[in-house]
Amino acid sequence: MADPGDRGLSFRQDYFGDPAGRAALVDLLQDIFSIDVSLLDQFGGPDPTSMPFGYFNDAGVCVANFSAFSMPVVINGRSVKAAGFQSGAVRPGWRGRGLYRDLMRRAFAWTDTQGFELGLLLTEKPALYEPYGFRTIPQHCFVGKPPSVLPEQPPAATLSLPGDGEAIKSLLLERTPVSRHFAVTKQMEMFLLNACFDPDIRLSRLAAEDAIVAWKLDGSCLRLLDVVGKSMPSLASIIASLGVAPDRIETCFPADLLDWAGAATPYQGYTVLMMRGAAADDITKPVMLSPMAEF
Repeated sequence: MADPGDRGLSFRQDYFGDPAGRAALVDLLQDIFSIDVSLLDQFGGPDPTSMPFGYFNDAGVCVANFSAFSMPVVINGRSVKAAGFQSGAVRPGWRGRGLYRDLMRRAFAWTDTQGFELGLLLTEKPALYEPYGFRTIPQHCFVGKPPSVLPEQPPAATLSLPGDGEAIKSLLLERTPVSRHFAVTKQMEMFLLNACFDPDIRLSRLAAEDAIVAWKLDGSCLRLLDVVGKSMPSLASIIASLGVAPDRIETCFPADLLDWAGAATPYQGYTVLMMRGAAADDITKPVMLSPMAEF
């Protein structure tokens, strides 16, 4: 590990409990990525499992950060203890000094000692992480025609944030995984943040199944981003409740629990999904990380 004193910086870990430290990280992410993670304050605060690693100058400014957090997943029906890595940033004046590599090594070593089976990250620069054991996992959306027969269903209610935050949180805490092949089993904060960041995301609550559907309508294409409930409704029930008549369906998660089969189609996003750990070898079918779980 690098010696922070050689750079005139102080290394800090697990500083979310310090309001000044957390505010400094919020400022770093706002300055580098133009995102405001303090939005989570209106939903109870940041993810309590987050473990930030950072460098601070004498004025208390966070000049570099790399964070790990708990992101359990299911792979082929098996629960896997997984960690996500996010909030990797270095202020321009401090780049090229090895800070980012040092913080990555610290975070990866910490998750190894904590017994995480799998590490996940999203990146535009996969080559940066390959030396640390990460490999790219191709993502696929699932595309097809809607079911020909729809059941009678009461209309879904429209939800919004922050007003319906508590109702959404209660279902997120008790949700069933959206897929047996691959899905996040518990992650509340990223769902809420992603819903706030993208105004085109619609949130609808299905009355019959008591499930929340995150979706978009692109012309005649219904794009399902996530489904949150104690059990999974069928695609036919979802369409009937939403009151739409799409010609094309795209699910941004494996569709094995929707009573519907879509064709796996390579997904071209601006980031790639990478994984580290033996559990990644168990992924043998096309998968996709729900956009509502992106981090």
